[in-house]
Amino acid sequence: MKIAASVLSSDFSKFGEEIKKLSISGVDMIHFDVMDGCFVPEISFGAGVIKSVRHCTFLPFEVHLMVSRPISFVNSLVNAGADIIIFHVESKSEILETIEKIKKSGKKAGISIKPGTSAESIFEYLPIVDVVLVMTVEPGFGGQKFIENQIEKIGILKEKIDFCGFKTLIEVDGGINAQNVSICSSLGVDICVAGTYILNSSNMENAISSLKDSNFHQKYRRRASCFC
Repeated sequence: MKIAASVLSSDFSKFGEEIKKLSISGVDMIHFDVMDGCFVPEISFGAGVIKSVRHCTFLPFEVHLMVSRPISFVNSLVNAGADIIIFHVESKSEILETIEKIKKSGKKAGISIKPGTSAESIFEYLPIVDVVLVMTVEPGFGGQKFIENQIEKIGILKEKIDFCGFKTLIEVDGGINAQNVSICSSLGVDICVAGTYILNSSNMENAISSLKDSNFHQKYRRRASCFC
Protein backbone atom coordinates (compact mmCIF):
# COMPACT_ATOMS: atom_id res chain seq x y z
CA MET A 1 0.00 0.00 0.00
CA LYS A 2 1.12 3.53 -0.80
CA ILE A 3 0.71 6.51 1.52
CA ALA A 4 -0.22 9.92 0.10
CA ALA A 5 0.36 12.85 2.42
CA SER A 6 -2.41 15.45 2.33
CA VAL A 7 -0.95 18.93 2.85
CA LEU A 8 -4.26 20.60 3.71
CA SER A 9 -3.23 20.61 7.38
CA SER A 10 0.20 22.08 6.65
CA ASP A 11 1.59 25.30 8.04
CA PHE A 12 1.08 27.36 4.88
CA SER A 13 3.68 29.91 6.00
CA LYS A 14 6.22 27.09 5.57
CA PHE A 15 4.53 25.19 2.76
CA GLY A 16 7.64 24.31 0.78
CA GLU A 17 9.50 23.24 3.89
CA GLU A 18 6.61 21.00 4.96
CA ILE A 19 6.61 19.26 1.58
CA LYS A 20 10.35 18.73 1.73
CA LYS A 21 10.00 17.20 5.22
CA LEU A 22 7.25 14.88 4.03
CA SER A 23 9.34 13.83 1.04
CA ILE A 24 12.23 12.63 3.18
CA SER A 25 9.97 11.05 5.80
CA GLY A 26 8.74 8.14 3.69
CA VAL A 27 5.50 9.13 1.95
CA ASP A 28 4.93 7.99 -1.62
CA MET A 29 3.16 11.04 -3.03
CA ILE A 30 1.92 14.51 -2.09
CA HIS A 31 -1.85 15.03 -2.07
CA PHE A 32 -3.36 18.49 -2.67
CA ASP A 33 -7.01 19.28 -1.89
CA VAL A 34 -8.20 22.08 -4.16
CA MET A 35 -11.46 23.65 -2.94
CA ASP A 36 -13.51 26.39 -4.59
CA GLY A 37 -15.88 27.45 -1.81
CA CYS A 38 -18.86 26.22 -3.87
CA PHE A 39 -18.63 22.44 -4.12
CA VAL A 40 -17.45 22.52 -0.50
CA PRO A 41 -17.71 25.50 1.86
CA GLU A 42 -13.98 26.06 2.24
CA ILE A 43 -11.41 27.59 -0.13
CA SER A 44 -7.89 26.16 -0.08
CA PHE A 45 -5.35 26.87 -2.82
CA GLY A 46 -5.02 26.64 -6.58
CA ALA A 47 -2.62 25.81 -9.37
CA GLY A 48 -0.36 28.78 -8.64
CA VAL A 49 0.46 27.52 -5.15
CA ILE A 50 0.97 23.96 -6.40
CA LYS A 51 3.32 25.17 -9.12
CA SER A 52 5.33 27.19 -6.59
CA VAL A 53 6.24 24.05 -4.62
CA ARG A 54 6.72 21.65 -7.52
CA HIS A 55 10.49 22.09 -7.23
CA CYS A 56 10.46 20.99 -3.58
CA THR A 57 10.20 17.26 -4.33
CA PHE A 58 10.42 14.65 -7.04
CA LEU A 59 7.44 12.77 -5.59
CA PRO A 60 4.25 12.58 -7.66
CA PHE A 61 1.71 15.35 -7.09
CA GLU A 62 -1.87 14.13 -6.73
CA VAL A 63 -4.58 16.80 -6.92
CA HIS A 64 -8.05 16.14 -5.51
CA LEU A 65 -10.50 18.63 -6.99
CA MET A 66 -13.37 19.50 -4.65
CA VAL A 67 -14.77 22.02 -7.11
CA SER A 68 -18.01 22.51 -9.02
CA ARG A 69 -16.49 22.55 -12.52
CA PRO A 70 -13.27 20.51 -12.46
CA ILE A 71 -12.80 20.50 -16.23
CA SER A 72 -11.90 24.18 -16.09
CA PHE A 73 -9.00 23.42 -13.72
CA VAL A 74 -7.29 20.74 -15.79
CA ASN A 75 -5.01 22.86 -17.99
CA SER A 76 -3.69 24.99 -15.14
CA LEU A 77 -3.02 21.94 -12.98
CA VAL A 78 -1.18 20.18 -15.79
CA ASN A 79 1.00 23.29 -16.19
CA ALA A 80 1.52 23.38 -12.43
CA GLY A 81 3.06 19.90 -12.46
CA ALA A 82 0.19 17.68 -11.31
CA ASP A 83 0.71 13.98 -12.09
CA ILE A 84 -2.70 12.66 -11.00
CA ILE A 85 -5.95 14.65 -11.19
CA ILE A 86 -8.99 13.38 -9.31
CA PHE A 87 -12.43 14.97 -9.47
CA HIS A 88 -15.86 14.24 -8.03
CA VAL A 89 -18.63 12.38 -9.84
CA GLU A 90 -21.03 14.74 -8.05
CA SER A 91 -19.52 17.80 -9.76
CA LYS A 92 -21.16 19.75 -12.58
CA SER A 93 -18.60 18.91 -15.28
CA GLU A 94 -19.38 16.26 -17.87
CA ILE A 95 -17.68 13.14 -16.50
CA LEU A 96 -16.41 11.50 -19.70
CA GLU A 97 -15.25 14.79 -21.17
CA THR A 98 -13.30 15.62 -18.02
CA ILE A 99 -11.64 12.20 -17.88
CA GLU A 100 -10.70 12.49 -21.55
CA LYS A 101 -9.20 15.94 -21.08
CA ILE A 102 -7.04 14.78 -18.19
CA LYS A 103 -5.78 11.70 -20.02
CA LYS A 104 -5.12 13.60 -23.26
CA SER A 105 -2.88 15.86 -21.19
CA GLY A 106 -0.78 12.81 -20.37
CA LYS A 107 -1.85 12.67 -16.74
CA LYS A 108 -3.54 9.98 -14.68
CA ALA A 109 -7.26 10.50 -14.10
CA GLY A 110 -9.27 9.62 -11.05
CA ILE A 111 -12.86 9.91 -9.90
CA SER A 112 -14.03 10.44 -6.34
CA ILE A 113 -17.27 9.79 -4.47
CA LYS A 114 -18.69 11.34 -1.32
CA PRO A 115 -19.87 9.16 1.58
CA GLY A 116 -23.48 9.50 0.42
CA THR A 117 -22.78 8.37 -3.15
CA SER A 118 -23.08 4.69 -4.03
CA ALA A 119 -20.23 2.62 -5.41
CA GLU A 120 -22.49 1.46 -8.24
CA SER A 121 -22.81 5.03 -9.53
CA ILE A 122 -19.24 4.95 -10.86
CA PHE A 123 -19.08 1.40 -12.20
CA GLU A 124 -19.24 2.62 -15.81
CA TYR A 125 -16.10 4.73 -15.34
CA LEU A 126 -13.91 2.06 -13.75
CA PRO A 127 -12.45 0.81 -17.07
CA ILE A 128 -11.24 4.28 -18.08
CA VAL A 129 -9.93 5.88 -14.88
CA ASP A 130 -6.64 5.09 -13.18
CA VAL A 131 -7.90 5.46 -9.63
CA VAL A 132 -11.16 5.71 -7.72
CA LEU A 133 -11.08 7.72 -4.51
CA VAL A 134 -13.53 6.80 -1.76
CA MET A 135 -14.10 9.61 0.73
CA THR A 136 -14.36 8.25 4.25
CA VAL A 137 -15.23 11.71 5.59
CA GLU A 138 -17.36 14.50 4.18
CA PRO A 139 -15.11 16.45 1.77
CA GLY A 140 -13.99 19.94 2.61
CA PHE A 141 -12.54 19.76 6.11
CA GLY A 142 -9.48 18.12 7.62
CA GLY A 143 -9.33 16.27 10.92
CA GLN A 144 -12.64 14.39 10.66
CA LYS A 145 -13.26 10.90 11.98
CA PHE A 146 -13.21 7.90 9.64
CA ILE A 147 -16.78 6.94 8.63
CA GLU A 148 -16.81 3.19 9.17
CA ASN A 149 -19.86 2.39 7.03
CA GLN A 150 -17.81 3.29 3.95
CA ILE A 151 -15.98 -0.01 4.36
CA GLU A 152 -18.80 -1.80 2.55
CA LYS A 153 -18.43 0.55 -0.41
CA ILE A 154 -14.72 -0.23 -0.68
CA GLY A 155 -15.53 -3.94 -0.75
CA ILE A 156 -18.08 -3.48 -3.53
CA LEU A 157 -15.59 -1.60 -5.69
CA LYS A 158 -12.83 -4.13 -5.08
CA GLU A 159 -15.11 -7.00 -6.04
CA LYS A 160 -16.21 -5.26 -9.24
CA ILE A 161 -12.66 -4.31 -10.25
CA ASP A 162 -11.31 -7.82 -9.67
CA PHE A 163 -14.26 -9.57 -11.32
CA CYS A 164 -13.95 -7.46 -14.47
CA GLY A 165 -10.16 -7.52 -14.52
CA PHE A 166 -9.81 -3.74 -14.39
CA LYS A 167 -6.50 -2.15 -13.41
CA THR A 168 -8.17 0.66 -11.48
CA LEU A 169 -6.56 1.46 -8.13
CA ILE A 170 -8.63 2.07 -5.01
CA GLU A 171 -7.75 5.04 -2.83
CA VAL A 172 -9.23 6.09 0.51
CA ASP A 173 -9.19 9.57 1.99
CA GLY A 174 -10.43 10.75 5.37
CA GLY A 175 -9.60 10.04 9.00
CA ILE A 176 -6.82 7.58 8.19
CA ASN A 177 -4.65 6.51 11.13
CA ALA A 178 -2.60 3.52 12.28
CA GLN A 179 -5.72 1.76 13.56
CA ASN A 180 -7.92 1.83 10.46
CA VAL A 181 -5.22 1.64 7.77
CA SER A 182 -4.97 -2.12 8.34
CA ILE A 183 -8.69 -2.48 7.64
CA CYS A 184 -8.24 -0.57 4.40
CA SER A 185 -5.33 -2.76 3.41
CA SER A 186 -7.25 -5.96 4.10
CA LEU A 187 -10.07 -4.71 1.85
CA GLY A 188 -7.69 -4.22 -1.05
CA VAL A 189 -7.07 -0.49 -0.89
CA ASP A 190 -3.99 0.52 -2.88
CA ILE A 191 -3.44 4.07 -1.61
CA CYS A 192 -4.37 5.76 1.69
CA VAL A 193 -4.39 9.52 2.07
CA ALA A 194 -3.36 10.79 5.50
CA GLY A 195 -3.09 14.41 6.53
CA THR A 196 -3.78 15.35 10.13
CA TYR A 197 -2.38 12.07 11.46
CA ILE A 198 0.99 12.80 9.85
CA LEU A 199 1.24 16.58 10.03
CA ASN A 200 0.01 16.92 13.61
CA SER A 201 2.40 14.27 14.87
CA SER A 202 5.55 15.15 16.77
CA ASN A 203 7.55 12.99 14.37
CA MET A 204 6.41 12.70 10.74
CA GLU A 205 8.72 9.79 9.96
CA ASN A 206 7.39 7.73 12.86
CA ALA A 207 3.80 8.53 11.94
CA ILE A 208 4.32 7.45 8.34
CA SER A 209 6.15 4.30 9.47
CA SER A 210 3.23 3.42 11.74
CA LEU A 211 0.87 3.60 8.76
CA LYS A 212 3.10 1.40 6.65
CA ASP A 213 3.88 -1.05 9.46
CA SER A 214 0.18 -1.46 10.17
CA ASN A 215 -0.35 -3.10 6.80
CA PHE A 216 3.07 -4.73 6.41
CA HIS A 217 1.78 -8.26 6.96
CA GLN A 218 -1.36 -7.96 4.84
CA LYS A 219 -1.36 -10.65 2.14
CA TYR A 220 -2.55 -8.51 -0.75
CA ARG A 221 -1.16 -8.00 -4.24
CA ARG A 222 0.11 -4.42 -4.44
CA ARG A 223 -0.61 -2.60 -7.69
CA ALA A 224 0.26 1.01 -6.90
CA SER A 225 3.94 0.99 -7.88
CA CYS A 226 3.16 2.67 -11.20
CA PHE A 227 2.33 5.87 -9.33
CA CYS A 228 5.83 6.39 -7.99
